[in-house]
Order: sequence, then structure tokens, then C-alpha cells
Amino acid sequence: MFGSHLELAERYVVHLATSGIERGLLGPREVPRLWERHVLNCAVLGELIPADLHVADIGSGAGLPGVALAIARPDLRIELIEPLERRVRWLGEVIEDLGLTQVSVHRDRAENVAETIDVDVVTSRAVSALTTLVPWSMPLLHGSGRMLAIKGRSATEEIVKAEKAIRRAGGANPRVLTAGEGLLPVPTTVVSVDAVPGRAPSTRAGR
Repeated sequence: MFGSHLELAERYVVHLATSGIERGLLGPREVPRLWERHVLNCAVLGELIPADLHVADIGSGAGLPGVALAIARPDLRIELIEPLERRVRWLGEVIEDLGLTQVSVHRDRAENVAETIDVDVVTSRAVSALTTLVPWSMPLLHGSGRMLAIKGRSATEEIVKAEKAIRRAGGANPRVLTAGEGLLPVPTTVVSVDAVPGRAPSTRAGR
């Protein structure tokens, strides 16, 4: 999955298992399952993203999925959006140590940066329910691209509950996808929502 960048992925896992735990970004019980449950679970999201795109990862936290995706897919330009200072500081340290020059970090909320960030794909994991997540994500796409949210077993029910919110936010064609088939014991469940041209909820900003 990581190819020649496996060493970077291993160093990232060390960061998660040490300073990530010490600073409260993950619980200590997660250490034995960092690879399967967290890093690999997020890295397979790259299967759903075409080459050389611009990605925003909202609520990045411990860099999941943003940092894992950046290691697996160095062709992507990734903006990590995280409001909490201690997490932003940790992300900056990790990015610098791993030499991920295509990744930048923004200390802010997704709803505050739509006028300055315009991307092709918006990713997220364990941030919020779709009814809230869609209105945060769609403005960053400015009517072109799609949102990919890593979800659990209730993904289909979440889509049903969020139908009105999706339409109001300028989204369409919500569906459940999977990534990591044949690679992970349990494939990653992803909710995909397309941005609809002409229905963007905010003014288009320059890329």
C-alpha cells in the first residue's frame, strides 16, 4: 500500500504510539491496532482519489486520514484543517519530521476557510454526523469535486437522515463506497457526495 514510502508510514506510526498518545490525540488502548484500525484504514482512501488532485482533510486530529493519505499518495496536495492548537502543533512537527512538503496545516474550522481554500476532494474521519459534516465540506469544493467521509456501519442511515442537508449544501448522488477490498480484513466504509456545479453554497475562490 505504501510502496517505497513504507519507512515513512512506520515513522508516522511511531509518532502516533508515542507523542500522539502522550498529548492525548489517541487513547493508549489504540496502540496495538494503530496499523489496521487507523493508518491502513485511512490510507486505502487513496483508491477513490484520482492522481494529482488538491485535497482538504477537515478535523484532521492525529492526521487521520490526511497524513496517512499523504504518505500513500505523494502526488496529492493536502491541506489539513484542525481547530485545536495542540493538535495543529503536533501535526506540524510530524509533517516536518516526515518531510511531507506537499502537506500544509491550517488552524481553523472548515466553515471559516471556504473563501481561501478551493479543493477537488474533501476528506474526513470521525468528525461529525453527515447532517453537520456535509455543510462544512461542500463549500470547500466550490461546486466541483466530491466529499469522501470515512464512516461506520450506520453510513446508509446517515445518508437518509442527511438528504435535505445534502441538497441545501449543493451536494448530490450520496452513496456508500468501500476501499481496501482484499487488503484489509474489514474494508473501509466511505460516504461519497458529489458537488453540483451551479449549486455551490459559497463564492468560488482561486485555487
